[in-house]
Formats: sequence, structure tokens, C-alpha cells
Amino acid sequence: MNSRNYLALARPMVGALALIGLTMLPAGAQEAAPEAAEAVAGEAAQHTQFILNSLLMLIGGILVFWMAAGFAMLEAGFVRTKNVSMQLLKNITMYSLACFAYYLIGYQIMYPGDGWTVAGVIGAFGVAALEPVAVGADGVDLTYATVSADFFFQVMFCATAASIVSGTVAERVRLWPFLAFTLFLTALIYPIQASWKWGGGFLDEAGFLDFAGSTVVHSVGGWAALVGAFIIGARKGKYNADGSVNVLPGSNMPLGVLGMFILWMGWYGFNGASQLAMGTIGDIADVGRVMANTNAGAIGGALAAAILTQLLYKKVDLTFVINGALAGLVSITAEPLTPGLGTASLIGAVGGVIVVFSVPLLDKFRIDDVVGAIPVHLLAGIWGTIAVVFTNAEASLVTQLYGIVVVAIFVIVTSAVVWLVLKAIIGLRPTEEAEYLGLDKAEVGVEAYPEFPGATIR
Repeated sequence: MNSRNYLALARPMVGALALIGLTMLPAGAQEAAPEAAEAVAGEAAQHTQFILNSLLMLIGGILVFWMAAGFAMLEAGFVRTKNVSMQLLKNITMYSLACFAYYLIGYQIMYPGDGWTVAGVIGAFGVAALEPVAVGADGVDLTYATVSADFFFQVMFCATAASIVSGTVAERVRLWPFLAFTLFLTALIYPIQASWKWGGGFLDEAGFLDFAGSTVVHSVGGWAALVGAFIIGARKGKYNADGSVNVLPGSNMPLGVLGMFILWMGWYGFNGASQLAMGTIGDIADVGRVMANTNAGAIGGALAAAILTQLLYKKVDLTFVINGALAGLVSITAEPLTPGLGTASLIGAVGGVIVVFSVPLLDKFRIDDVVGAIPVHLLAGIWGTIAVVFTNAEASLVTQLYGIVVVAIFVIVTSAVVWLVLKAIIGLRPTEEAEYLGLDKAEVGVEAYPEFPGATIR
């Protein structure tokens, strides 16, 4: 007789023995058995939800980390050949510094729990601490997720805010002053304002809504970038005395497109995992809804930018379409759950329109934004935060505007102080000669395209 036959005989025997055992139990024990089984099942379900919630954040964190590669490739494509290595170096060191600063102080400031230094305004001070090795159910909050998963997910958002600044001020800021600004941005500026909403601070109590960070992440990076571009000034040769603009083409459009698609992919984690739960049917359905709407926002922005540039310039401008897709992603980030696919596409399309009209507007004010991060992250972020009121019945236009203005004032003032102090103490810009030769040669020592003659001066 093979093993399958043995199993076929064993099953009814085990069932019979179990039935006999139950009949031999005292009456009270027989009544308690279903209750005990129900309790065990409920505990298992709670553990499963906790595990799935944690898994969502870990996968989301990996996807958002991949956005660091997207920013690096996008910036490498949009800057000139003589500055590509510098942008790649900035993205590596900036990400590393942002993660360390968030561990050292930012995480506790952003999520103080009951330990606010100033209630609802300034969080706690201290380093992030993970749960013990091999922790049990009694050592975690089963209603949420592991601290390690939460930290891993949230630190990626902090690094994203810093990445936005990098592209705007490219080609005319030295490495160490930029990293010094990144330290202040990721250790203090970003976490403090993020605590006002996501840490349960005064904006959250006021009813301000921002699902995944159109304001909390993207406009913060945009405001810091705008202030930096204004204080540092434009690249040499960008603007003429008569107000005309010289086009300074990027080095590699394939890299720019690759960066866009990597960011697009990473955004599924950025928005989707911001549901913060997938342990129930409703939660996993909402995660899928968020991801589908995120994609819809991107395609709306890309198509709107393509159509509008054709109408305005009689040609489709690839850089506008790249940034149109990204602006669509930023626009839908504040509320990717409640819209339908068509509405999400329209919200993203407005973001694409914003990019096409705002890029030349910035040039009129002589604000040099190398990669277009201010239109994409700041202006589309503002629009996305306002657009919440069109699909979420709980949103108030007054409250949304209040949150936008409060965050804007805080980030503008604090960023300006840091940029100006750094300018006074160590300086921000390279010498004119170094800027002309390119920062790859002047500061990094490794040229991205050494085999191309004249790459260092293009």
C-alpha cells in the first residue's frame, strides 16, 4: 500500500478520535472549545494583517528607493556633459546623507507619538530605534506594522524631497555646500513640517489632506529648490542682458527618458504603499485603486504636454512630455484613492499644462531650473493639493490652502536662512573658470564622457 492509501485511511481515523475526545470533555470544556478556536483564529488573522501591512511598506520602500536611480538618470540626461558625474555623485551622497540624518534626528521629529517637544508643532528629539531582534507579538503594535518597515518606507520619502533640490540648482553649486543644505533639509526642515500632517500635528487636526505628499514631500522640495535657485543665481550664459534666453541642451535624452520611467515605476510604491495597509479586502482593493489612478495621472500629464506643445510650438517637445508625465504623478499624489480613472487623468493633465506654461514663465523671471523641478514638484504639487477638494468630500478648500501657505512660509524662511548662511560662511558657487570647465573636472575628478573631445566645455 502506498503512502496515499495510508493517508486516505488515516484521515477518517484522526477525525473519529478527535470527535471521541470532544464527547469525553466536560460540558463546560465542550462549550469553551469553539470560543478558544475563535480566539486563536482571530489572533492569527490579526497577525496576518500585521505581516501584510509590514510587507506592503517594505515593498513600497524598495520601489521608492528605486526613484533615487530615476532622479540620477533624469538629472544626468538634462545637465550638460561636463557636469554629469557631479550630478551622479550628488545623488549618491545626498541619498546617503538624507538617510543618516533621518535616522539621527528626523524620524523622531516626524513621528513623536506622545513625545512632542511643542505639542503639534515640534516633535521629539532622538535617534530612530528598531524593535528587538526576533520580537514577538507582545512587543509590537499589531494594529499597524513593524517599526523597521515604517522607518524604511518613510526614510525614502525624506530622501526624495532632497532629490528635488539637486536637479534645480545643478551645474552651478559646489558639492559640500549642497550636502550641507541637504543635511538641514532632511534632519529638520522636512521632518518638522511633515509631522504637522503625518505625525498627527496641527495641520492634521485642522483637517488638511495629503495622501502621499503633493505638499508634504514635493512642494517642500520645490520651495527649497526655488529659494536655492534665486539665491545661487542662474548658470553663466543662460540669460542675456536684453532678457533673451540661451538654450543649454541636456547631454542625453535617452537617460532622461529612462529616469522618467524609473520614477514612474517608483511612484507605484510612493502612492500605493501610502495606503499603509493591505491586510483586508478593502485595503488591498484600495492599494490597487491608488496604483491605477497613479498611472492615470501620469498618462494624463504626458498626453496633455505632448498635445499642448504641438499646438504652441508646432513640434512636440520631449523635455516637456517627460516633465508632463512627472507633473501628472505629482498632481495625483495628494489624493490618488478617491478619483475614478478619468478624473485622475484630468488631474494629471492639468499638471502637464502647468509645466508647459510655467517653464517659460520662470525664464522671464530669470530663475534657472535645469531639470524643471519647480514646475513639476512645486506648482503641480500645489495644484494636486487643491484638487483633493474635487474628489474627496472630506476636503475643505480653505483648509487645503491653509496647509499650502503654512508649509510654504516655513520652508521658504528656513531654506533661505540655511542657503544664506552657507553662502556667507563657505560660499555656494564654483569659480567662473570651474563652472566653464565643468564640475566633473573641477570638483569630481572623473568625467562622465572623457572620450568626447570638448565635453568639458559643452
